[in-house]
Amino acid sequence: MKITLKLFASLSVYLPAEARSSHKVDLDVDSGTTVLDVIRRQGVPEALCAIVLIDGVWVARPDRATRAMSEGQVLAVWPPVAGG
Repeated sequence: MKITLKLFASLSVYLPAEARSSHKVDLDVDSGTTVLDVIRRQGVPEALCAIVLIDGVWVARPDRATRAMSEGQVLAVWPPVAGG
């Protein structure tokens, strides 16, 4: 099935070079693939995944290993951010 992965800020280095300017890549994944499976597949360190959303809805850290992706969903990930 097809999903879209969006990686923002410093995480964009884990996307293919040609996808970095758009911050997104379409992926073919197997049915039952979890959020954590996608993150690991791209080589993104789990500790750097501070904000994780599926179609704009928060996915808490404990749920990432069991939350399965569905056809057409968009997984967006941000690293820890600071402001001031």
